[in-house]
Parts: sequence; C-alpha cells; structure tokens
Amino acid sequence: MRKMRLWIVLILALTSGGLAALLALRYLRQQSSPLGRREAQAGKIVLAARPLAVGMTVQDADVKLIDWPGGVMPVGFISSVKEAVGRGVITPIAENEPLLLAKLSTRDAGAGLQLAIHDGMRALSVKVDEVVGVAGFVLPGTRVDVLITLNPNTTVNRPESIARTILQNIQVLASGQVTQPDQDGKPIKVSVVTLLVSPDQAELLSLAAQEGKIQMSLRNTLDTTAIKTPGASVRELSGIAPAAAAAAVPRQVVRARVAAQAPARDPAVIVEGYKGGERTLTTFKQP
Repeated sequence: MRKMRLWIVLILALTSGGLAALLALRYLRQQSSPLGRREAQAGKIVLAARPLAVGMTVQDADVKLIDWPGGVMPVGFISSVKEAVGRGVITPIAENEPLLLAKLSTRDAGAGLQLAIHDGMRALSVKVDEVVGVAGFVLPGTRVDVLITLNPNTTVNRPESIARTILQNIQVLASGQVTQPDQDGKPIKVSVVTLLVSPDQAELLSLAAQEGKIQMSLRNTLDTTAIKTPGASVRELSGIAPAAAAAAVPRQVVRARVAAQAPARDPAVIVEGYKGGERTLTTFKQP
C-alpha cells in the first residue's frame, strides 16, 4: 500500500512538471512571435554601390536596392532606384551607405560644385603656386588661414612692408578641379584653389589678391579657435622693438620744436680762464 502511494505521488509530480514545461514553452513562443512579425516587415532601401563625391550626379551604376531588415527605416530614405537617379550629391556618401534625401539635391538643382555652397556663402577661386598652396597639401575639405604681404607705399602712409592674417578657418572647396580629398593624403599640385567664404570675405580676399601677395597657412581641421594677431613689420623682423621705434620719433620732434622756439641771442664771445685752479668765464659782447 505504501509503494502504491509513492508511485501515485511520483506520477503526479511528473505530470505537473511536464505541464509546467509545456506552459513555459507556450509562453516563450508567444513572446517571440512579435519579433518574427517585425522581421517580416522589411522594406526596400537604396544604398551607394561605390563612394559618391560632392557634385556628382547619381547614375544607375552608382546605387543598388536591398531589403532593409527590421521595421525601423532611416529618416528620409529612398526606396527606389528611379527616385535616386538624376539627383546631385550634396555631402560625400560612402560605399554601402543609405542614400538619404538630406544628402541629395532636388532634380532641378543640377549637379556640380555649387551644391557644396551653403546658403549665404560664396565660392571664390584664388591663383596659387607651390608656396601659396602649402606644397600641394591644401586639399578639398582642409581649413586654411589667408595671409597678405604688402610692400611699402607712400601714398597710403605705409613706409615699410607688413604682413597680417586677414581670414581664418576658411574651408577649401576644391584644389584645381578636384573636389574630393585624396584618400592617401597625397599632395595635389594645382594653380587654383577655391575657398568657401562669405560675401564680405570675398571682397577682402579679392582686394588682397590685387594689392599684395597672398599666402595660405594650413591648420588643423578640428582647430576652430580664431587668434587675433597684430601683424608683422620689417622693424620687428630686423629686431627693432616697435615701442622703442615709436618712442624715438617724438623725441626728435620735441628737440626740433625746442630749437625752433628758442629766442635769438645777441652774438657774444665767451672766454674761459683759470686762476689758482678756479675756472672763470668772461663774456664780451660784440658791438
């Protein structure tokens, strides 16, 4: 009788355990089914088949259509190749990166460098040589400061050569006709560099190109700090301190004024003599 009771307890335990396992499995299946449904809600999205540079017009060979997994789609995505082809590239797009409306222009905007010019800005090209262009390292996307050197000019009261920084942290749009930086960072020898400037900066840069010699200094792209400099002159280059040079001029002027304002004296003869070691001065007025 006792063995019978043990068997009954064992059967009940196995039955309850199996029932609990079935209920747990059913619960897990119910929880995983929404994920399966979301996975099935994949959409079509257009990716770049190769790197696309600013100013390019998207062609059929530049893009590919894939199934985008999951239910969350990128904002502004393009779902058909026909919708992407014919648009201009505004910002660089890497290979296999989704094409978004924010990275492309409208169909009627065309293509070319003008797409990279922000609202209110202008593109101005400057003639350069190997020195001005920092030995070919002024590449698209880099940042530069623009300096000007002015020669002496008496008509504008400039008695000596001076150099000063007129523009800082200016973006380079193109080197020659290249609008994309070299992937290996190699220098590009060009004769023209195109800068992105405001209308006021464009006027200043145009005048500087006519009045003096322009040079560019390459700066770190992450360095956006503007530093105010007083400029440099030939006096500083030769080691003459500006303060000492400025102080020397008023003293000469003062001496000239004192000499001019001194009252005229009667002509006289002064005789110096010594008597017993004592110095004497005798003045004889001339008739």
